Amino acid sequence: MSHTVFIWSAYAVALVCLGGLVIASVAARRRARRELAARGLDRKR
Repeated sequence: MSHTVFIWSAYAVALVCLGGLVIASVAARRRARRELAARGLDRKR
């Protein structure tokens, strides 16, 4: 039996996990920027 199915499924799981982490990180960064802006502590770009 070919191991290709297991290899591609492992890639898929890793991709989903990393994608979830990226989305969570971007959301947390946006939330932190919004809170800093509300307090007047944001840096002007």
